[in-house]
Amino acid sequence: MARRSFSRPKSRPSGTAVEAAVRLLARRAHTRLELRRKLERRGYETEEVESAIVRLADLGYVDDAAFARGLVRHRSAARGPLALASELSARGIDRAGIAAALEGVDEESQLAAATRLAERLYAEKPLPGYREMMDRIGSKLIRRGFSSGVVRAACRAVLAGAAPGPEA
Repeated sequence: MARRSFSRPKSRPSGTAVEAAVRLLARRAHTRLELRRKLERRGYETEEVESAIVRLADLGYVDDAAFARGLVRHRSAARGPLALASELSARGIDRAGIAAALEGVDEESQLAAATRLAERLYAEKPLPGYREMMDRIGSKLIRRGFSSGVVRAACRAVLAGAAPGPEA
């Protein structure tokens, strides 16, 4: 039995690609790649999409470098540089743009962010030792893009702070 396709044929979208892009940018910042994908998905011709993106970039509404810096600034409190680089790459930022955006993320700020996350996770369910902490909390920090050295240091810092002191 033949399957029927219920998708409608793509009709010409109303308005221009520039207008549609401005509506998308009014909600949040987008990279060139994100705008290109969304506009083409809405049925705009490739040439019209490229023209709209170039025009909006000339006006300063589309700036991949500024987008990358903003994303890193906003998410570096909860994600490590590996996860941030992966997300930026998926959004169409090139390697040079990723490197420039991650310049401000130093090891000290990574350690502070990883330690805050480890403290929060440790408070939910305290673990008896370093090995258990690395297995449970360390693996979560690794998945969030922190390097293994930062993860080990954060776990040690949390355990040192959580160690019961001498009671008077």
